[in-house]
Order: sequence, then structure tokens, then C-alpha cells
Amino acid sequence: MIVIVCPGQGSQTPGFLSPWLENNDYLRLVEQYSEAAGVDLVKHGTESDQDTIRDTAVAQPLIVAAGLLTLRALADAGHPATVPGIAGHSVGEITAAVGAGVLTEDDAMRFVAARARAMAAAAATTPTGMSAVLGGDVDALLSRLDELGLQPANFNGGGQIVVAGALDALARLSEDPVPGTRVIPLQVAGAFHSRYMEPARESLASVAAGLTASDPALRLWSNNDGSIVDNGSRFVELLVEQVASPVRWDLCMEAFAQSGVSGIVEVAPAGALTGLAKRGLKGTPAVAVKTPADIPAALELLSA
Repeated sequence: MIVIVCPGQGSQTPGFLSPWLENNDYLRLVEQYSEAAGVDLVKHGTESDQDTIRDTAVAQPLIVAAGLLTLRALADAGHPATVPGIAGHSVGEITAAVGAGVLTEDDAMRFVAARARAMAAAAATTPTGMSAVLGGDVDALLSRLDELGLQPANFNGGGQIVVAGALDALARLSEDPVPGTRVIPLQVAGAFHSRYMEPARESLASVAAGLTASDPALRLWSNNDGSIVDNGSRFVELLVEQVASPVRWDLCMEAFAQSGVSGIVEVAPAGALTGLAKRGLKGTPAVAVKTPADIPAALELLSA
């Protein structure tokens, strides 16, 4: 079984949509996504600089739009509209919800725009940040985080955990790291997937209440605990909870292995999740669809 995976925030780079938008049909599609989100995704995907597209309110709709565009491109190139299984990392779960048939494209773009605004507003209230911690003993790290008032935000597998919290506490972790670890500060606007995002979760719940969710048409894994969710309304509830709780991508990859996943195709802006799979799912074939030129390789793997 091949699974499609959808990346999260931080995977975007300046101009990454340019090769896609040379196709007029895809240009019109991104214009449609822009209208639904209330964000000029054509401009941000082709012209805006790194600082601009790092802005949470821009980055999240841009990433989901790119993923939806890739799913359309795969279908246009001959792959069926549905796939055996799909999962997303953080905001990529919204892309996955569309791929699984839980949400429509327009509802997904409206939802992700609301999510981005709410998380940006929550981040602006208190100076916070995130750091990636590589290697070391997990229990020792979690104990140190408790001492500093920090929280694990992303369990990415392969020896990588992203932690979130107050900037001074992150600085202390960097100055005095847990033995055997390396701490890398991340260029993000706030402590996502932590208690600091609770106001965003409350705001997003009211938006989610207006969505119509269908049950998934294929296997859909959740960041909550790596389980397969077969109820669309429950998956939307988990999307809301997710903004203030850890992303368990490690458990998703464990679930892939247990389900017999034999290959991974990552939608644009691709690269991060195939990179994690090299460590967490060693030997599993993977294709990162960064531009339309990668579609044939993805189709070959999907049809294997």
C-alpha cells in the first residue's frame, strides 16, 4: 500500500509555486483557493520573500493550497481521485482531509485561513518560540522540559522532537542541553501545538461548527495518536484539538509500518516528510513531489 503524506508549516520556500502556475488551469485553481482563503496565494507562491511566507497567516493557506494542487495534478495525470491512504503533518492534516473526502477544497481553504489567523493572534500575545531537539534520551529530555516549563510540540520520529514555550526557557535549553542532544532554534512566530495556542483552539472550534464533514473514503491517519479515523466529524474535532496539542508523527509512521505501507508520496511543498521517512521508515521508497516534473515518478510509485 502506498500512502500520500502532506507536509506542514516550514516546508514552503520562496517561489516554489512558480513551476506549477505555468499551467493556466492550475493558475486559475490557485486563484480560486486565494478567493476562499482571502489571501493572494499566487503572489505569495511566486513573488514573496522568505520573511513574508514565514508569516503564519500566509504560510498555512499557502501550504494547503500547494498540497491540494498536487492532488489535482496527480488525478489529472491519471491517478484515481482516491488513494489507499493519506495523512498530514500539522496543518497538512487539512490537505489530507480533502484528499480523504472529509472536507471540500473551499471549506478546507476557509478553515485553514481561520486557523492561521487564530494561531498568529495567539502567538502575538506572548513572546514564544520553538526549537528542534535531535538525539538523546527521550525521557531525560521530557524531564528537562518539565523543569523549564517547555512542552514537546512535534514528535517527528527518527530522534527528532520539536519543543515549544517561552523564549528564555528555550534559550536555557540551548545553553544547557540534555546530554547527547543538539538544540536548533526554529524561525517560527510562536509556540505552536502547545498550551499557548489554547485561544486559537477556542476560536477555531466555532469555525469548525459551520463545516459539513463527510466520512473518509480511504484510510486517514490522525496526528493525535497515529490511529485511523473513520468518522469525518471526529476528524474535524481532532483538527481543532491539534492546534494546542502535540503532533505525533512518530506514531503515524509506526502505524504506516504496521499497516504494511510500501511507499510514500509527499505532496508539495515536499521534502520534509520524505526526509523523516528515511530515518523512521528506513528502506521505504519515497517520492517528494516538488514540481510538476516529479509527477511521473509519483505515478510510477502509486501504481506499483
